[in-house]
Amino acid sequence: MAAAAESSESGSRLSSSQLIKDETFCNEEDCPKQASSIRGSGSRNTSPSGRVGSRNTSPSRQKVVKTKPRGLDEETISTFGKAVHPDVQMEDSIWAMLPEDLLNEILARVPPFMIFRLRSVCKRWNSILQDSSFLKFHSELPSHGPCLLTFWKNLQTPQCSVFSLPLKTWYKIPLSFLPQWAFWLVGSSGGLVCFSGLDGLIFKALVCNPLTQTWRILPSMHCNQQRQLIMVVDRTDKSFKVIATSDIYGDKSLPTEVYDSKIDKWTLHQIMPAVNLCSSKMAYCDSRLYLETLSPLGLMMYQLDSGYWEHIPAKFPRSLLDGYLVAGTQKRLFLVGRIGLYSTLQSMRIWELDHAKFTWVEISRMPPKYFRALLRLSAERFECFGQDNLICFTSWNQGKGLIYDVDKKVWSWIAGCALQSYNSQVCFYEPRFDASVH
Repeated sequence: MAAAAESSESGSRLSSSQLIKDETFCNEEDCPKQASSIRGSGSRNTSPSGRVGSRNTSPSRQKVVKTKPRGLDEETISTFGKAVHPDVQMEDSIWAMLPEDLLNEILARVPPFMIFRLRSVCKRWNSILQDSSFLKFHSELPSHGPCLLTFWKNLQTPQCSVFSLPLKTWYKIPLSFLPQWAFWLVGSSGGLVCFSGLDGLIFKALVCNPLTQTWRILPSMHCNQQRQLIMVVDRTDKSFKVIATSDIYGDKSLPTEVYDSKIDKWTLHQIMPAVNLCSSKMAYCDSRLYLETLSPLGLMMYQLDSGYWEHIPAKFPRSLLDGYLVAGTQKRLFLVGRIGLYSTLQSMRIWELDHAKFTWVEISRMPPKYFRALLRLSAERFECFGQDNLICFTSWNQGKGLIYDVDKKVWSWIAGCALQSYNSQVCFYEPRFDASVH
């Protein structure tokens, strides 16, 4: 059994220069024009009137900007009022005596990616990630907000970029602390990221926290074969589980295996009944794992608590070309896919599963202008994934990304260097310092 491991380059030694701004979030209407090339970057508006938070140098009209830095909704309110007096000089002797608990509470409210810049201020702030009081405050506060994590390889060297939706900024995160064997992205949950791959001829999985650069290799499974994996984190007891289903080559004789970080081992469960899967994509919702099946038609559901599989006869909509299962909040399960046999009649639609009637109910359609910009060809490939009622679409050929907010019914474009690689993998990511791999 492989022992838990930590990088010699721990999170406390991560320098501020290693987290570098990459690209910007483009405007909803401008993105299709700006992202026509896979390597195109977002444009920068340098005019004072077009830049949020710019200073108004007029002495009689001072622009005051209030921002809400945490959370998905970055709310900006601009008002004009009386002239603002010059900033008062802050006394070093006073601020240097700020109580420790108050300082930790203030820093815990700073977006995670900004912490690394602040660590260069002094030795006291540089050791903040090892401070239990800071981590306690950080864990009790609301999440920074969703991010997109992209993973690809450049000349066999792992590369990782994270796009912060609240800050609308790309950041590069080094992965040099991970072991040097062939691995690929499995997914992310609760601040942790899971990878799997081959170390020689042995199939392995590892879990890491990219912010703190801590990681561990999971013990070997009972069956040494490449498996479809999915990771789920339980923040209440600070543990995580990894579920291994069928073999990626379709071997249906393998038992389902579940790794539990609390006992640090894999346990064997029921073999998935003989079905023909129509996709390797899985969705985890309300302690249940869902997969799409063609025969019998519908869904296979794995109950994590009981360890048993069950078939759900939820027939797919007619003329569905490709479908993705996406997990939402509060037991919501979505199906996303294209409808229509001909390119001129195709459309992208979103359905929600009615758990009582086992039917798919259409809840939204992608506007035609977004569909034509995202997929210019009828056979063009796209990827789809979600988190907390946010659904993200990415197009390999166009190098674009589109996000749909199910609750607000709002579509918005994303673009940048993280979508520049043809073989890049993307998932939602929640940056957290308190997410532990142990």
